[in-house]
Amino acid sequence: MKTLMEMGHGDEIILADGNFPAVTCAKRLIRNDGLLIPDILKAIIPYFPLDQSVDHPVIVMGLLPGESAPEIWETYRILIKEHVDSFVDFDYVERFTFYERAKNAFSVVVTSDQSFKGNIILKKGVVRG
Repeated sequence: MKTLMEMGHGDEIILADGNFPAVTCAKRLIRNDGLLIPDILKAIIPYFPLDQSVDHPVIVMGLLPGESAPEIWETYRILIKEHVDSFVDFDYVERFTFYERAKNAFSVVVTSDQSFKGNIILKKGVVRG
């Protein structure tokens, strides 16, 4: 919660799986070993306003030719839509572009998740009272 409160409008947080190069990429690394990304997403999304000034404030790694959309993405959609009426879909970025965004992110939260293409970026919006 402290990290979420310290983030400003436009800052990004990465929820990363156990294979993500988090130590290499993170300015601020938060370890959540033993947890899965959906658990963390479910816990923070009620308190995390997504940025409404961009088309896609939620970003995942794009698919390579021949890859099928991961089941975990539907789980993310459901969890986000429960709290964010305006959510439409993700932005999809190439893997190395995702890594570069992680290097500029406010924080990387690394988990023990092993879901295929489970890494996700959330861009923070404005907190309104």
